[in-house]
Amino acid sequence: MYIESLTRFRHFMSAARAVSRVKPIIALKAGRSAAGALAAASHTGALAGEDSVYDAALKRAGVLRVKNFEELFDCAELVAKQPKPQGPGLVIVTNAGGPGVMAADTLAEYGYEPVALSAETLEKLNEILPPYWSKRNPIDMLGEATPELYRKVVEICLRAVEVNGILILSAPQALTDTAEAAAALVDLIQDSSIPVITSWVGGAEVQNGRDVFNRAGIPTFDTPERAVRAFIDIYRYSRNIEMLQQIPSRFPGELKFDRTKAKGLIQAGLDTENRLLTEMEAKKLLSAYGIAVDPMESAANPEEAVNRAEAMGYPVVLKINSRDITHKSDAGGVVLDLKNEKEVRDAFDRIVEKARAYNPQARIDGVTIQPMRQRPAYELILGARQDRDFGPVILFGMGGILTEVLKDRAIALPPLNRLLAKRLMEETKVYRLLQGYRDIPPANLSLLEEILIRLAQLVTDFSEIQELDINPLFVNEKTACAIDARVLLKPSGRPAPNHLVISPYPDQFEEHTRTDMGIDIFVRPIRPEDAPLLVGLFESLSPRSVYLRFFSPMKRLPHSMLALFTQIDYDRHMALVALSESKSKEEMLGVARIILERSLKEAEFSVVVGDRWQGKGIGAALLQRCLIIARDRGLEKVTGAVLAENTQMLALGKKMGFKSKKVLGANEYELSKDFRSP
Repeated sequence: MYIESLTRFRHFMSAARAVSRVKPIIALKAGRSAAGALAAASHTGALAGEDSVYDAALKRAGVLRVKNFEELFDCAELVAKQPKPQGPGLVIVTNAGGPGVMAADTLAEYGYEPVALSAETLEKLNEILPPYWSKRNPIDMLGEATPELYRKVVEICLRAVEVNGILILSAPQALTDTAEAAAALVDLIQDSSIPVITSWVGGAEVQNGRDVFNRAGIPTFDTPERAVRAFIDIYRYSRNIEMLQQIPSRFPGELKFDRTKAKGLIQAGLDTENRLLTEMEAKKLLSAYGIAVDPMESAANPEEAVNRAEAMGYPVVLKINSRDITHKSDAGGVVLDLKNEKEVRDAFDRIVEKARAYNPQARIDGVTIQPMRQRPAYELILGARQDRDFGPVILFGMGGILTEVLKDRAIALPPLNRLLAKRLMEETKVYRLLQGYRDIPPANLSLLEEILIRLAQLVTDFSEIQELDINPLFVNEKTACAIDARVLLKPSGRPAPNHLVISPYPDQFEEHTRTDMGIDIFVRPIRPEDAPLLVGLFESLSPRSVYLRFFSPMKRLPHSMLALFTQIDYDRHMALVALSESKSKEEMLGVARIILERSLKEAEFSVVVGDRWQGKGIGAALLQRCLIIARDRGLEKVTGAVLAENTQMLALGKKMGFKSKKVLGANEYELSKDFRSP
């Protein structure tokens, strides 16, 4: 599809995420440059949002974005005709060095290298190739590449475990009949479980070979660069879909947040003239959401500064404390490594004097004091800001004084889980450093994932946060600590969480309750991390219970179905789970869900309860709460199909006021509840 701009962003994200799970979506978004965005705005009457935010949004929705019409059609052909690669490991097979080098160069431009061939693969190639072949990837067979040799080399590559895709190149050579070479490869490519792409280079001289591939429905490209780009596109698409379907790991315990404290700080900040939190206030806000901050004290005069410094322990850092000065370093408002009383007194006077010269109208409340930290192994920047179209976006990248120079950063849309947080970090260059280099141990990546999730939850809960910066975040192999922080507030016309374009986890539906049969349960919406619990529930079901729920025998839940059941769009789908209140073992007792139909006015319901827990009121409690949610959201009707032999569910439906109707020609009933009826 071609996009200039969007207007109903949340609806688009919801629809795109639903469709991309079952059908590939490739988007050509115009307006990548400032001039292009202006042209799009004048053409459509709508302003184009920041291009990088569109990138993040489309990626989150499982949509592959391309840059031009040629790439759009190339990618569509590849997605339609080839399997998705499981990794970026591309092997290049060629009969000429030049095209192979061009393919490798193009691959490098996208941040990848030709996959390293294993010793086993090299040994097999050595047995069939002349002694002077390239001995590496790209596999240059030279001008001696006959159709038979092409076939043998490709067969070896198809069996190599390190290979995720194959690019086969051919240029006019004395011993290579390009049409025969193509014919020798057709059946191998058609039966391949990994993508195989071809590029016969040479214009009219190789057209017969291209015709062979075209008749067989095999993607072929006129240049190596175009072929590599197509492979990278299909790999990016595979990554986007994987992100939608992969099950994130669980945290050892529940993440806790002090929303009351945070709300008080934000409200107080909104009441100030410039709505800018001081550094101390910003750090208190972060601390309320479990993000570690550097301890800090304030001082209104030199004597207080000395007392605070001595209590804290030298060396210390002094910073200007002013709500009206955002960038303290620019104002000369930061002095490092103060080792004694005299240095603290001198620094206090110097900081205040420079701040007044920088902004004579600024209100100055003195200074803040914090410990002088040794420079850590890693300095990062974490941040958030409100995008006018897509709401809050999360930023991660290299921090410190080089933040603006290197501009190594990536953005994502909240809410986040472990997998999404990891993917955000992986998009930066600094991520490679964070995994450890030379004698520097790797950073605590698990902790960084948690901090990103906490930050995303903060901007999810408070739509008033216009901008937030943590720079730097000091990180080592064990800890992470916010050294400086900045928060800018603005009254919001969209109360949380309506300011998000992706529906967050609806914790308002969490409830500890007791069923009519006296069973204590914890009812809450399902989470992506609940997949293991759902598997446990499924395994507890008898074959008959599985048949009554799924209308067919199933021995296990496929991964795709597991992801579909747990990674839901809370705008279109609601699934409530009942968990045991036992502290010894977390167990899922049952699930009830409602899934909106295309009209968004009707929904289908389903209920399943573990065999041991049937007849104890759990299914009724779950379904009743789902119906309340459906009615409150303005749905008109809820229906469900129930097999005739499922007498227990039919009885529950009757008890809860559902109308029952026998389906003609089928061994099932339709239960329905119309909220429009009195």
